[in-house]
Amino acid sequence: MKISIILASYDSGHYHGGMGQGPDAIVAGGLVDALTLAGHDVAVTDIGRVGDEQEREIATGFAVCNAVCGEVRIALDRGRFPIVLAGNCLTSAGAVAGEDADAIIWADQHGDLNTPETSVYGFLDGMALATVLGLCWKPMASAIPGFKPIDPARCVLVNARDLDPAEQELLKTLPVIRAECPDWATACGRLKAPDAKRVHLHLDLDVHDPEALQANRYTTPGGPEPKQLRQAVCGMAGLLPISGITISAYDPAFDAQAEVPPLVGELLSELLATMEKR
Repeated sequence: MKISIILASYDSGHYHGGMGQGPDAIVAGGLVDALTLAGHDVAVTDIGRVGDEQEREIATGFAVCNAVCGEVRIALDRGRFPIVLAGNCLTSAGAVAGEDADAIIWADQHGDLNTPETSVYGFLDGMALATVLGLCWKPMASAIPGFKPIDPARCVLVNARDLDPAEQELLKTLPVIRAECPDWATACGRLKAPDAKRVHLHLDLDVHDPEALQANRYTTPGGPEPKQLRQAVCGMAGLLPISGITISAYDPAFDAQAEVPPLVGELLSELLATMEKR
């Protein structure tokens, strides 16, 4: 398979800060070699610096989305499958736009379903899925070329265990499909029923149980072990047409043994092999 790895090395508007160091660390940890050995043709593209010099979180966050959208479209035009390595989850809005995705699987320990009206901390990334579903930041999102919000009924939220009260209330009103890793097949069946044609797969690495793998400072107990997550996403990829992948939220400062990069390589190698068999 021809693959484009797209690096978006930003965290909350800061270039190569915090989780913005994750994309380079994953590549330096052998991702390209792992995928090449698995038989893939791999190209790496870096969006570099975008936005203004002040690195304002909101403006820069959406500038990253715009840049990623463009690179995803270039990859697809060249017959390459896009894999975005990002610091922040909001970046998925750019990938969704570039792929013209009509459904999404969101694996994350957080719901990312806050809005400016409900957010306690004002953290833009805590509004990432809400943005993708068209619940907030509508003018900024609509400025991403080709962005169309995804119907909440076409969203699978996997292993979200750390939800704010407002997110819990919102989920009572939305037709979002909730899933845990052991029961991914049921969720996929529900997503497949409305004939989803292009499904974006978003993996926030803090979805893992921090006792097994810690990706960043925001982790809470629970969640799947790496093998369980691999089995779940490969199962989903075997049933659904995955149009692209975003992997986010890895901060190397919280991974002293550098365990995350090789596990990302294993996950993607198995996932791509599953997709090739569809």
